[in-house]
Amino acid sequence: MNARAKLEAAAAQRVLIFDGAFGTQIQERKLTEEDYAGDLGLRADQKGNNDILALTRPDVIADITRSYLDAGSDVISTNTFSANRISQADYAAQDQVAAINIASGKIARELAEEYEAKDGRPRFVAGAIGPTNKTLSLSPDVEDPGYREIDFDELTAVYKEQAAALIEGGCDFILIETVFDTLNAKAGIMAVKQLEAELGRDVPVMISMTLTDLSGRNLSGHTVEAFWYAVRHAKPLTIGLNCSFGADQLRPHVKALSGLADTLIMAYPNAGLPNELGEYDELPDTTAGLVKQWAEGGQVNILGGCCGSSPAHIKAIADAVKDLPPRSIPTPETAMRLSGLEAFTFAA
Repeated sequence: MNARAKLEAAAAQRVLIFDGAFGTQIQERKLTEEDYAGDLGLRADQKGNNDILALTRPDVIADITRSYLDAGSDVISTNTFSANRISQADYAAQDQVAAINIASGKIARELAEEYEAKDGRPRFVAGAIGPTNKTLSLSPDVEDPGYREIDFDELTAVYKEQAAALIEGGCDFILIETVFDTLNAKAGIMAVKQLEAELGRDVPVMISMTLTDLSGRNLSGHTVEAFWYAVRHAKPLTIGLNCSFGADQLRPHVKALSGLADTLIMAYPNAGLPNELGEYDELPDTTAGLVKQWAEGGQVNILGGCCGSSPAHIKAIADAVKDLPPRSIPTPETAMRLSGLEAFTFAA
């Protein structure tokens, strides 16, 4: 049974658990420039380049990953949110992209296999791809609305380089996450499809949108409904929401997406909203209580945490939903009827 089928089978039995934030966990370890830079000999300071720790302090990344597995995670992600050529250029580390992603994938893969061997429960590795700091839909120059810093083919190539390295490192899926620009997500999808053609096999994709305002739209102006129909052709293994706001503010949008999507729903919100110091105060039991309501409503298949979440948050979520049934996936026909779009047909 391949990874896609194994995950779908597990998700049919119970609500699965994703992991939580890496950034805040790394910050708590008070690492120095020497920790980040290691002996790579890069010309720029590396402090703050969390992704490169897979090369210079792999023990830190392994320790954080292990803490999430101990908390109950079924799906763990790689610490590669900014491990792409665009983002790594800020640290003059763009030539390290392949090495970072391969190393991070191997860390997660080895730990997933270790934990699965202990208890026989399947564990899965999602190779995380962040949005970069570029947008295909909007101009960064208010004086020139038509200007773009990057084009679709270039961004596709950036994503493909990262995705190929993640798969080489042992990832089961590619997670295109924190999508603020729907066109960026389409470039990510194209990259994975190109990779599939080269590898001659399925590379399952997970897609997660982030909202930028309480009306439920991303930066490129798409609602969750519009976003789903823009990416549905990719037949994602999961669709969902992450980051954005706390679970309370995401509740109506998770519900809307749950009624539309004929695939698994994965949601991992921030631990509330940050305080005036940019820190997250929401306690694990509070977050768990809020996302439990989604599970009780039959709206989710996989739950986790984003910014500000910790292993304690993930354990609280796992405990809160352990006895609740997973969401039932609607048929494509039912999903279209519920959305009022049954008159339309969509490409397979």
